[in-house]
Amino acid sequence: MGIRLEKNWEILNSARIKALPGQLGVYQIADKDEQIISVGYAGAKEPFGIRSALEREILLHGNVATQFRYEFTSNYRSRWDELLMLHIYDYGELPEHQRNEASRVGRLHPI
Repeated sequence: MGIRLEKNWEILNSARIKALPGQLGVYQIADKDEQIISVGYAGAKEPFGIRSALEREILLHGNVATQFRYEFTSNYRSRWDELLMLHIYDYGELPEHQRNEASRVGRLHPI
């Protein structure tokens, strides 16, 4: 297993989100073509963990966000940074609404 989040994409809707446990973790949101539009985390301030964070993503991205994948982890901040660095490595930049994070994270060169 590598460092990328390679789980299968799931349909992003309220019913699927409500079925998830309220745990901490990281996630990616994608459009219908599996283009990642957000890399996020559900931290200790989320009242219902990843469920709260994903519901917020639906509000933020509307009908564009159609899929998601996630990983539960208590190390959500360091894992989020790792996923951001991987996104920069793979695509040259972060998703538009997260570009201000680029100066904060380091660079990664996976093998």
